[in-house]
Amino acid sequence: MTEVVRLALEEDIGSGDVTSQACVPESQKARGRFLAREPLVIAGLGLLPEIYEMRGGVDELKVCKRDGDQCVKGEVIAVVAGRARTLLECERVAVNFLQRLSGVATVARRYADAVAGTKCRVLDTRKTTPGLRRLEKMAAAAGGIGNHRMGLFDAILIKNNHIAAAGGIRNAIERARLSGQPIQVEIHSREELRVALEAGAGWLLLDNLTPEEAAEWVREIGGRAQVELSGGITLENVRAFAETGADFVSCGAITHSARAMDISFRLEVV
Repeated sequence: MTEVVRLALEEDIGSGDVTSQACVPESQKARGRFLAREPLVIAGLGLLPEIYEMRGGVDELKVCKRDGDQCVKGEVIAVVAGRARTLLECERVAVNFLQRLSGVATVARRYADAVAGTKCRVLDTRKTTPGLRRLEKMAAAAGGIGNHRMGLFDAILIKNNHIAAAGGIRNAIERARLSGQPIQVEIHSREELRVALEAGAGWLLLDNLTPEEAAEWVREIGGRAQVELSGGITLENVRAFAETGADFVSCGAITHSARAMDISFRLEVV
């Protein structure tokens, strides 16, 4: 996370905050409050200490919430005190991270709530902002859903292009089995389903089915493999997919389409 924070600060501050240097005395002290301007699930609070430490530190940083907490409109999220220039030059980076990550956490909570009471769990995907994947997946987990693989390096997921390159689904599974890792296979047809089950795949990703089709396929699988549903999953239909008997549903929109939540920073001199 440190490198992401450093890059964000360098991008925004560059050679220096010329406005604060021109307008604010170097010795001026101030206090600032981060405020929720709408109901949200907060995430990204662990970045605040890093942000301020990279700019010389502050006198006080009081975090009033924990990642995953609900905030109501007008609620104080955190309070920071120190040199006014430091607070001003860190303001936008801090707010940007909190707004973006809270957006992911808030959407994730809505999906988690939508499937409550079923045996199905919502997962995120790799459809994340470049460079922010670890943070966005942390925010998704704070919102109450599960993390799918972090990247190409930590789990095998055989998709349609792998199947094409390997010369068929059976070839892909048999070669992947040599790795010793659990194997997940993306399935698009009944024939692929049959071959994958015969080849011993333990986790099947059923893509772009309707809830009715998914329920039928889940019955056919009959517990021989874990089932994940993907493609076309929305907040409006995720409950219907969860009630098919699948173990997981995954949704890229939780990270790639979450809007930034409205969080403000209010400063006063002391």
